[in-house]
Amino acid sequence: MNQLELNAAGGDNGDAITLAHYAERAYLEYALSVVKGRALPDVCDGQKPVQRRILYAMERLGLAFTTAGGPKAMKSARVVGDVLGRYHPHGDTAAYDALVRMAQDFSQRYPLIDGQGNFGSRDGDGAAAMRYTEARLAPITRLLLDEIDEGTVDFIPNYDGSTQEPKQLPARLPFVLLNGASGIAVGLATEIPSHNLREVAAAAVALIKQEKLSDDELFALLPGPDYPGGGQIISAEADIRDAYRSGRGSLKVRAKWKIEDLARGQWNLVVTELRPAPARRRCWRRSRS
Repeated sequence: MNQLELNAAGGDNGDAITLAHYAERAYLEYALSVVKGRALPDVCDGQKPVQRRILYAMERLGLAFTTAGGPKAMKSARVVGDVLGRYHPHGDTAAYDALVRMAQDFSQRYPLIDGQGNFGSRDGDGAAAMRYTEARLAPITRLLLDEIDEGTVDFIPNYDGSTQEPKQLPARLPFVLLNGASGIAVGLATEIPSHNLREVAAAAVALIKQEKLSDDELFALLPGPDYPGGGQIISAEADIRDAYRSGRGSLKVRAKWKIEDLARGQWNLVVTELRPAPARRRCWRRSRS
């Protein structure tokens, strides 16, 4: 059977490719578009495109903290509308979900947005509609945005060429480690845990002073993750180090708990910290069963 051929240029120049080759090339272009445009964070500032655009749009709307203090919060619907109209021509639900997650202290170790209103809970409750909530940038975003107008990063045209947006934010600390990242692209995925700010800063300073630190020296400064909801890492130290060296691996984390003694020999089991991901309701159902 003859292979189906397609004209690569759409003209009569005779350049033809097989359907299989065309599908492979088109799928690769689509995969790269997903990786760069939606699913995975940039290692330079630790943000996915929608997150970066939300932060930049809020900074331009005057919602950033300054030395004079914090601004008045703005309706989330107004922020989402500006993000969609200027920088991110996709669905409003995706943009608002990203904004909500950046405001949840149980989702991010260092929330980038100061949300006012119902932004969901660890119990699995969803956030209120965007017309009810308000948002402004959290003080820590000064480490991401303070030098945005000082020629520190390149700007590119937005989707319709009507304005400019930054390729990356001028992060003064590696936010990809501070808040971690999670994303699934086409054939690629990432799951980076969050880390403690003091430990990350100490490691960054040490690497600036001495570029070639040994693994042991780096592990002494950055021993492991620091999750938003707490929890206790019970993986062996060797397994943690192997995961950091290779970029692949898994960590075992369990909740922290204590026993409170009551009268007449009774007691309560009190969970003080939960491991990442599960909602409290789900943990409670499992414990009952």
